[in-house]
Amino acid sequence: MEQRPFGEGIVDDQPAFGTNSFAENPEPRVPCVLILDVSSSMAGDPIKQLNDGLICYKDELTADSLASKRVEVSVVTFGSEVNTVVDYTTSEGFFPPKLEANGLTYMGQAVNQAIDSLEARKQEYKNAGISYYRPWIFLITDGAPNDSNWEQAAQRAVEGDKAKSFSMYCVGVEGADFETLAKFCVLEPLKLQGLRFRDLFLWLSSSQQSVSRSTPGDEVPLENPTVGDGWATASV
Repeated sequence: MEQRPFGEGIVDDQPAFGTNSFAENPEPRVPCVLILDVSSSMAGDPIKQLNDGLICYKDELTADSLASKRVEVSVVTFGSEVNTVVDYTTSEGFFPPKLEANGLTYMGQAVNQAIDSLEARKQEYKNAGISYYRPWIFLITDGAPNDSNWEQAAQRAVEGDKAKSFSMYCVGVEGADFETLAKFCVLEPLKLQGLRFRDLFLWLSSSQQSVSRSTPGDEVPLENPTVGDGWATASV
């Protein structure tokens, strides 16, 4: 798995605090958007395990004194509707939603909404003089997109990743269309082992803790989740 030099994505602006929240917490930010499939095929144990994984993710971020100040989480869900159910917040304000599965798979619209929100958030950082690391987008699905704009969204995701505007990760649950999912990311999409959402979010939190402790220009090695008893396997 390619090791991302997240640290080189940090902005070197000096803090000039423009909002109360940034004034109270001027730490550089690691923004992360979780794009989560809540279509009807996720009903039952998959959505339950996903919900449990989100709770674990919050707990792990909160337990790390630096990551709790630096990692900002946003959650975008998609079924027949696309909703931002958690806007950018550090772990203190992150209350994992109880997701319910229903509807179709409007993945393209969700990816566009996530990228739009990241661009807006980065502008808010710049306006407030807050430095930030290269953002993460984490897409999790068990299906294939069935909205009309998904190919444009996939191209936008790949171009943004190549331009280092963000790092795009795609994870497929059993039943996912990996050939289509691969169109959304530069790196090969990963296949979740069973329903190991908890292990996935433990890895995500641990990786972001490492990034949050790095300094500008550092290359941060990430543990390969396909090695040993990792939570993922290669999709091909």
